[in-house]
Amino acid sequence: MHKIQLNPIGAMSQLSHLEVNLLSESTDSDLYKLFRNCCLAVLYSGAEIDDSENIFAPHHNFSVNLISRERGVKVELVNPPAHAFVDGELIEGVHEHIFCVLRDLLHMGAKYSDQALQFITDSDYITHTVFDMLRHAQTIKNTAELNMVVCWGGHSIGTVEYQYTKEVGYQLGLRKLNICTGCGPGAMKGPMKGATIGHAKQRYKNGRYLGLTEPGIIAAEPPNAIVNELVIMPDIEKRLEAFIRLSHAIVIFPGGAGTAEELLYLIGIMLDDKNKEQVLPIILTGPEQSKAYFESIDHFIGEALGSEAQKLYEIVVGDAAKVAQIIKHKNSLVRDYRKQTGDSYDFNWSLKIAAEFQSPFIPNHSSMAELNLHFNQPKTELAAALRQVFSGIVAGNVKSEGMALIKEHGPFQLKGEPKLMKMMDDLLESFVEQQRMKLPGSKYVPCYQITE
Repeated sequence: MHKIQLNPIGAMSQLSHLEVNLLSESTDSDLYKLFRNCCLAVLYSGAEIDDSENIFAPHHNFSVNLISRERGVKVELVNPPAHAFVDGELIEGVHEHIFCVLRDLLHMGAKYSDQALQFITDSDYITHTVFDMLRHAQTIKNTAELNMVVCWGGHSIGTVEYQYTKEVGYQLGLRKLNICTGCGPGAMKGPMKGATIGHAKQRYKNGRYLGLTEPGIIAAEPPNAIVNELVIMPDIEKRLEAFIRLSHAIVIFPGGAGTAEELLYLIGIMLDDKNKEQVLPIILTGPEQSKAYFESIDHFIGEALGSEAQKLYEIVVGDAAKVAQIIKHKNSLVRDYRKQTGDSYDFNWSLKIAAEFQSPFIPNHSSMAELNLHFNQPKTELAAALRQVFSGIVAGNVKSEGMALIKEHGPFQLKGEPKLMKMMDDLLESFVEQQRMKLPGSKYVPCYQITE
């Protein structure tokens, strides 16, 4: 039996006796089992995996113990994966990530229990929770640089698209812009990797590669090796809110259902009349080979949500430098707006997020079948419902709970207005044909069926 003890670092290096006791008491809970699984996932940092069973199945004898010490806790790993070590020493970045998991799941979990979070409906309190977790994770830096670029895109992309995400990251790095992604492989890794070279060339010492994830997705998308700040939000909605409130610009690369979910979430919020004055550059970009992908996405948004939604973003194909130039040019507009409204440079408090985008959506056969997929409703509410469709498909594709439901009861059934259903079917089929639903080499079996 192989055991290793890790000293606490970061925000967990100094704890009170009460906090240590709360952590120790949590070791018999379901939360602790989640903690164990997330620790195993981060030990796979850098792995090209999108099936949680590939992580969990071979390591049934892996466990994590908390050892109380006077000033905090040590983490003891029992039978950890060998590839997380170099010459017998745990990789430092993985060591940091283990304590990020401890911080976000157990420590913050004691403050905001899962049950409590599910029943909180007050918008301001939910936003406070997101801010509190990010602040505790020390991601709110107060630097006034306004240089955090959120990059979204698929984990399952081809070599040409991946190289393009690196080139965009490089161009952003040359302009001393930092990167925030979902922390996994593919389009989440490429911009970070490119930015490291750009930052190195500019001798920029404050390079940040922030990864935001959530418990249901981290095992299917372990943190890539570039992430130097990791935050695990309680659920997908708080993760998405964290992305937008931290961002000074958003770049969206080609992707599958998860990227569509993120884009619809963003558009639904920006369509709200209360956010008409918001300044947030949004760019959809990819290489020339991705032109058809953006045409299909743009067509779907135009047909479903109208030309007003299409005006919220700019599409740039095959020009990485132009993407970075646009963002750098508009940076002063973002700064002016924040200064004019008295808003924080590091956390966009003034952005209004409606309840349907904040309340956790739990995908199952009942909730998916009950979604209101009809045109006869406000555009923001339709965007929210469409976002939930794609959230359910992500769950059925890669999240262990969703995959278990599909295995037991068959595909999710989606019903709605015939024209809208045909549009969705065409879009999803294009994702499947372009192999955007699984990593290359994996056969995709749809977790959904569309009926009229």
